[in-house]
Parts: sequence; structure tokens; C-alpha cells
Amino acid sequence: MKTTRFTDEQIIGFLKQAEAGMAIKDICRSGGFSQPTFYKWRSRFGGMEASDAAKLRDLEAENNKLKKLLAEAHLDIHALKSVFGVKPLAPQVKREAITQMIQTHLLSERHACCLVGLSRDSFRHPPKRDALTQALGERIVDIAHVRRRFGYRRIHDLLRPEFPGVNHKRIYRFYKDANLAVRRRKKAKRPPCERVPLQLAQKVNDVWSMDFVSDSLSNGRRIKCLTVADDFSHECVDIAVDYGISGQYVTRLLDQAATFRGYPLAVRTDNGPEFTSRAFMAWATAHGVRHILTQPGRPMQNGYIESFNGKFRDECLNEQWFLSLPQARQCIADWRQDYNEVRPHSSLGRIPPAQFAQQQRIQTNAVANLNPQVLD
Repeated sequence: MKTTRFTDEQIIGFLKQAEAGMAIKDICRSGGFSQPTFYKWRSRFGGMEASDAAKLRDLEAENNKLKKLLAEAHLDIHALKSVFGVKPLAPQVKREAITQMIQTHLLSERHACCLVGLSRDSFRHPPKRDALTQALGERIVDIAHVRRRFGYRRIHDLLRPEFPGVNHKRIYRFYKDANLAVRRRKKAKRPPCERVPLQLAQKVNDVWSMDFVSDSLSNGRRIKCLTVADDFSHECVDIAVDYGISGQYVTRLLDQAATFRGYPLAVRTDNGPEFTSRAFMAWATAHGVRHILTQPGRPMQNGYIESFNGKFRDECLNEQWFLSLPQARQCIADWRQDYNEVRPHSSLGRIPPAQFAQQQRIQTNAVANLNPQVLD
């Protein structure tokens, strides 16, 4: 905006008249301006020629242009930093950033698309999911809400029969977009001690591990759960639930399980009174079952059942509220069936334990038919 009616050349002409000896008050009177204005002009244009004034105008115009470009660049940088820190590559994230820049910073659609690096056509016409993709996303969310401790790999294991052509990377993208990631639990730091390695089982029914897990009903009454698992197939042989479980109760449970599975070669337990009772010791001797006792205070010597009990607590006991003993038995039986037949196990080739045990039985029978001496 012009602040004077005189051009730069006219102002320099007034200054030249003063340099020629004309009185300043006469110059101001003839030009129609005040003496302070004359002194201000002299501080700015003193010693300059008319050509210098033109150059000064060009420099000022260029300076204003650079200031405007710098201000616009800073505005663009501020707009980009306000919507995301590192420039993303996903188009859906870019669309959200463009919308936020238009609404918050009042940028035009063309300008925002240019800054983010997305065409206006792609911004205006986002892709639509087909029926298969929509069904896949809904199934992932449903499974994640039912099995809250499952990550995307186990969800992929469950979805593999239903969606055979979908790999784990696509499952991970849906899993991440739906914000379904679970928080990893920090392992407790324990002092270093001597570890006794577990004797690895070589076949099904080689070693059964047993332990007790406690819980309570809604009325506060305590219940005990006897968990029995096969060390080789990681299959849950049985889970008994009652108010009290004695050594004789344990033997009846093992006899019932052996009716369908056969007796194990060995059982691994701690030094609880149920496992060191006369009834249990007599049962082991009568059936030729070797009894492996862990050392007191060394639960990791029975690490298979400890790992199983951790899953049992997290996925069943901590997720249910038992009102009565029959309800607790039914819920635990349903969870055991799901664990054996549906839930994939990472150490078994990402298949359920019952399926793995069946494969091993078929393989053992096939080898035995080829060489009958294997069974001897």
C-alpha cells in the first residue's frame, strides 16, 4: 500500500533541490509536505539517483515475494507436522491427513493433495471393500474379541480353513488397522538358579503331567481343578473340578482316562499329598506306571503342566464367573474341548493338539504294520 502521493523519483528531486541550496522550508511549502517528512525521505533516499530508486523498488518487491514464499512454506510445514510426523505411505492415512488439513488449516483440496502426495481423484474416490474382504475383517474382529489373548498369527491359524487363500501378512494389516494388538506381559525377573532339563517325551502316552489349580465360586467357596496333560502332544487328557480331590479321586480319574487312551508310561507330579498318598502310589505300582516327582520349590521341573495351567487360568478361569459347581464343570469342559480340537499350538506346527495326536497315532500304526517288531 502506498503511503505517499509522490513517486521515488519526485522525492529524490526534492532532495536534489535541497542539495543545490534551496531552503528546506521553501521546498516543503512548494511540495505540500511537512519538514519531518522531508527528513524521513532524506534518511532513506539520501545520496541516491533516480535509477537507484527503481532498483530499490525491485529489491523490495523481490523481498516481499520471498517473504510470502517463506511464510507459505512454513505454513505447509506446520500443516504437515500437525497431521503426521513421518510421511505415511498408506493411501487411507493420506486421505485422513488431507481431510484434516482442509478442515483445520483451511487449505484448498488441490494444495493439500499436492503436499501429501495423493491425486485428487484418489482422494475423492476411496476404494470400496468387496464382500470377501468385508467378511474377513469382521471375522478377525469377532475372533479377537472372543479370544482376547490371541495375536494375529493364531487368528490366522483359526481362519486358514475358512479363508485358505489369505496369508498372515494380510491378517496382520486388518489386525493392526482395527487396533486389536494386546499388551505383552512382562516376565518376572527371578534370581538365577540351576535348571534341571525336562525329559522329553518321544510319543503319545509317554509322560502325563498333573497339577492342581484353585478357583472360587461367586459365593466364595473354593474349588479345585486337577489338570492332566500329555507332554508329547500337549493334549489335555482331562480336567476334574470338585470341592475336594483326594488321592483315590485322582486314581479314579486316571483309570477313566486310560479306558480310552491307555495308561501312560510315566506320570510327572509335584510332592502334594494327593500324589504321595498310599492310594496313588499303589495305583502307579499296580499299572506299571513310573512316578516322577519334582524337587520341592522347583515348579519348572514340571514346566509342561505349568505352561498349560497358565493358559487355563488366562483363557478360562479369569474370563468366567462361576455361579455353581455344575456350571464350572460345563464351562471348563467346553474350554478343554476348544483347547484340544480348535486352538492351534505353535510348537505342534500350528495345529490343534488333538489333530497332532491323531496324526502321530496314524503314523505309529503305519510303522507298526510295516514292521511288527516295533511294538515289541
